[in-house]
Amino acid sequence: MATEVDMDAPTLLTATEVQGQATYGMANLRSKTTGLPFVVFISQKAGARHDARVKVSDGPRVHQPDQMGSYQVRPFRHTDGPRLDPADEARLQAWADLNRDVLISYWNGQIEFTEDAIELLKPV
Repeated sequence: MATEVDMDAPTLLTATEVQGQATYGMANLRSKTTGLPFVVFISQKAGARHDARVKVSDGPRVHQPDQMGSYQVRPFRHTDGPRLDPADEARLQAWADLNRDVLISYWNGQIEFTEDAIELLKPV
């Protein structure tokens, strides 16, 4: 019997799967949620030593850490991994600026649940 997969549900990756940063999960946001032509991953701070970041990928399934680009939210800048092309980077910055308060609140744990953060995010 085949199992159906809900493609609209966020996928969680553990930090050990992505750059071994801390023991927290990341939720992927599809284009319908962000308005961006790539997948954005958000997470809470947990044990991370850096400020709020988002990660980006061409698709929702990431098998190698080097497949994800990392961008700091404040101030916005590329920090690690593959860099988006300039037009997509500008789109990501516009989205991050539009959603800065939600991203920071989720990062800091003031928004506890991923679903609550997703409901508050606005697409560009």
